[in-house]
Amino acid sequence: MPDSFAVAMFGALFAVMNPFVNLPIFLSLTEELAPPAQRKTALQVVVYTSIACAIVAVAGSAILDFFGISVDAFRVAGGLVLLQIGFHMLNGNNSSAHHGTEHEQAAVARAPVESIAFYPMTFPMLVGPGTMTTLILYAHQANGATGWAIYAACVALVVGLLAVVFLFAGNIGKHLSATARTIMTRLMGLILIAIAIEMVADGVKVLLPGFA
Repeated sequence: MPDSFAVAMFGALFAVMNPFVNLPIFLSLTEELAPPAQRKTALQVVVYTSIACAIVAVAGSAILDFFGISVDAFRVAGGLVLLQIGFHMLNGNNSSAHHGTEHEQAAVARAPVESIAFYPMTFPMLVGPGTMTTLILYAHQANGATGWAIYAACVALVVGLLAVVFLFAGNIGKHLSATARTIMTRLMGLILIAIAIEMVADGVKVLLPGFA
């Protein structure tokens, strides 16, 4: 169980937060910055992302309880969100849930380069609806100290990969071809779709036992 939980959570979180997929966006938003300033922005993104993930992990259950939402209902709704994001990734398109609407993207384009660390890089691109859904749902599956240790390790591993990729964005960007990014985006989209379908199916089995 711990092994399957770790693989499933890491797969879902990496697919939705994939630093390599978000690398071109980070580079385009920070292209006017000198390398030291770019690395400073990358560090800010990592810090904001870590804090946001911790808040969602700790407060997610309380938010569901406050609104009277069952975990299984949220599992279905969250699975549908991940499904939509996954289909966009599979088709090579940006999901507005993660990358913002055209109006929001225009606002970002007019904003100072130094202000992009939290919006839009941390929210909604890295810690958007898909990431929040994944964190909340797997928090409910983390049983005991072992489960929470695995949960924390998965989050730390993904954020750690994010830190490495963004801090060395300039060097990695030179060697990561458009073809490699496209293949990775499609593959992560397919994995996310499979995980989302499983989430929806698990939720429907409880909410509508007649379909089980």
